[in-house]
Parts: sequence; C-alpha cells; structure tokens
Amino acid sequence: MLRTITREGKMEAEKVYDVGIVGLGYVGLTLATVLADTGNSVIGIEKRADVVDLTNRGVPHFSEVGLSDALNRVTVSGRLVAAQQFDRNAVCRTYIITVGTPLSSDGKVRLDMIEAATRQVAENMPDGALVILRSTVQVETTRKIVSPILAATGKRFDIAMCPERTLEGRALQELRELPQIIGAEDAAGSDRAAAVFQRLTSSIVKVSSPEAAEIVKLIDNTFRDVQFAFANEVARLCDAFGVNAHEVISSGKLGYPRTNVALPGLVGGPCLEKDPHILLQSARTRGLSLEITAAGRLVNERQPSETVDFISQEIARRQLSTPLRVRVIGMAFKGVPATDDMRGSMSIKVVDALKKAHPDAEIGLFDPVIAPEVLADTFPDETIFSRFGEAVSGASVVIIANNHPALGAISPRTMSEFIAPRGFVFDYWNHFSHLPTSELGDSYFAVGHTESAA
Repeated sequence: MLRTITREGKMEAEKVYDVGIVGLGYVGLTLATVLADTGNSVIGIEKRADVVDLTNRGVPHFSEVGLSDALNRVTVSGRLVAAQQFDRNAVCRTYIITVGTPLSSDGKVRLDMIEAATRQVAENMPDGALVILRSTVQVETTRKIVSPILAATGKRFDIAMCPERTLEGRALQELRELPQIIGAEDAAGSDRAAAVFQRLTSSIVKVSSPEAAEIVKLIDNTFRDVQFAFANEVARLCDAFGVNAHEVISSGKLGYPRTNVALPGLVGGPCLEKDPHILLQSARTRGLSLEITAAGRLVNERQPSETVDFISQEIARRQLSTPLRVRVIGMAFKGVPATDDMRGSMSIKVVDALKKAHPDAEIGLFDPVIAPEVLADTFPDETIFSRFGEAVSGASVVIIANNHPALGAISPRTMSEFIAPRGFVFDYWNHFSHLPTSELGDSYFAVGHTESAA
C-alpha cells in the first residue's frame, strides 16, 4: 500500500483504486458500473453534487435497462464510490475520461471539459498510470491535447483512445459484448488498455494509433447519419409523387440482399447530431471538405422545419378552429430501445418550429418514459400530460415524434374519435404503415406518406 506524508508530517495510507472514471454521465456511469460489477474497485468523479449523491445511494440519474439493480449492487458492495473530486489520499492505476464534448454556439466541438478532466487526472495520477480517453473527440485530441497535459507533470504514463460505442437502452449488455477499439501510441499502452477491457469482453480490436480509434467512432455514427439522411431524401421524393415511402423502401428490399435502405424519421440524439460535425471539423484541419457528410446533416437538420411546413399547410387546408391544441408525443430522442434522454432530440426542434409557426397554439407534451415533472421543468411554457389518452383527447393535431412502441398502440382511426373535429395525426415514424387503409382513416399522415388515406 502506498503512503503519503501529511502537512503535519504524519504518514497516511493511500487508497489505490483499480479505475478512476472522470465524468458520470451516460457513458461514465454505465462503464463504471460494469467495471465495478466485474470486480474492479472504481471511483467516479463528477462535478454535479446531485449526481454524486444519487450514485452513492445506488440510484441512476437517467433511465437505462438493468442499471438500477447493477448500480445498487456495486455501491452496496463498496466497489463503486462517487466524489466531486479526487481525494489527495486516493490514486488510481487506470484513469478513464468520459466527459461530454458538446458543440459550441458556432458549431465547433468544445474541448474545455476534456482539458479540465485531463488536468484533474494529471494532478492525481501516480507515476506509471494508464490514461484512457473514451469521449468522442476531434481527431488528434488524444495526442495533441490530452497527452501534452499529462506529460507536463513529468510523470511516466501510458495513454490510449478507446471510444465508447454503446447504444442507449442496451449499454450494460453491449459493454460486455461489443468489440472494444484500442488505439495507443505504443504497444505497452495498447496492451494495458486491452487488459482493462478484457475484464468486460474477450472481443478486443487493436488499431494502429489513437487517431485511428478516434476516427472509428466518428465514422460509425456519421455512416448511420448519412444512411438516415438518404431515407429522408427518399421520403421527400415519394411525397412529391404521392407515393408511400414506407411501401417503397420495405418492398424494395424484400428478398433483395443488395439494398437495405433505412426507414425515414427524425434523426438526432447526443451522438448523431454532433459526431458528423466533429468529423467535418477534423477534416477541415487538413483542408478537406466532406460533401456527403455535410449533405447528410443538412437533410436531417432541416426535416423539422420542412415537416412543420406541411403540418401548417394541412392545418390551414382543414381550417382548424383556434385556439389550436397541438400535441407532441415522444420527447426522448428515440423510443427503441427506450430512453429518457432528450439530448439532441429532434422532437425539441419540432416543438421550436411549431411555436414559431403557431405562436398562439397551446402545445402539449407527453412521453411514455420521461417523468412528467422532468418535462415540466424542461418545458415550463407547455402543457404536460402524464397519459397518452389525456394528451390526445381534444387535440387539433397529434404529432408522434419518436418510435416508442406504446405510441403505436392506438390506431389512427381510433384516435380520430378522440381528437378535435377535422383534426389529424402526423407520424414521424410510420407506426401504422402495416395497417390497412380502413384503419388509417383520412386524417393520418407520416413522413414519406403525406397523401391521406381514403
């Protein structure tokens, strides 16, 4: 056991943790829990006092399948503790940086939190520590930002980039199943980082450098973003010709292995809304312009305003009476797997576009996972509903904004019995495309299906 000398000259035992994780957001808390559950002693550092308190009580601060039981188990056992900062008498063998990298108002990725977290690690780490960057970052951040801050301490260290790639709603499962990407500056760092993640999974993929690992994460999400953008392009085309995009896409890939077009819908979330921008920013540092990446983001980012334009035209065509009662159902950025995460949610962009187009409308919100009090805190000017039926009743327009299965449980024809006369449903996720036209009625529209059913 290491020992330190206090200001009074007394010897104190120094606590050594297997892993220290800086940042207990979605990425950090799920990783900390699974690492602790596999037998590691883990300390999680988080500046938000409320998150530290909840974590130490074994209570997650977000919804994630299986996390509540697992977190309670590792905190009760003492294998995971949380604090707002490293204690001077506690060091770690391995440090993992998992803080967020949001975009600034000018669209560039912020690295101030990465820099601050690295300084925390640099101050605390003992000689010979392993430092792993897991946050999504601009290419060369590991080598040009994190490593120099650590090196300035004069201590020896190994460093690796091991990007997070889990899917919200399946994080605990995927941390134990997905291949872990390891990109280090040398073989020693690569081997040490691989040993950390081999406690979770036997599937380790070593790449040649931190930059290769950084790019892996960025292209993973950018590829998906471009795929979805093409699906939304198909929807625009089908709308122009009065054809059902869901039918076109689904029929075209039946038994045809060379085409697997995604279905259209809102594209956002904490990764897809920003990672393509980080990739674009990285490319610009080398004088490159990534046209397909930029076009994909353009298509997906303008979808809320385009679809609200259609909704407004339909409101006018139907001469709906005022005050308009517009309901947006599904505020989390996705519904499958279910989550309560609203970071980067395009549902919020839809609400913003609706408020600009119809400033006098009463806008009501409901989500099957997000607690009503959380919605009320986030949207203090809107009406919040705790039940789907209450939200739909008397509505002029019902907008289904994510793909949670519960939002497809009541057919449009049934909904039409509860909404206002001449009211209608706009569905971003084609929940009901499998139904016959008799169940769709004449007041149902979807992305890529803006011709009402007869």
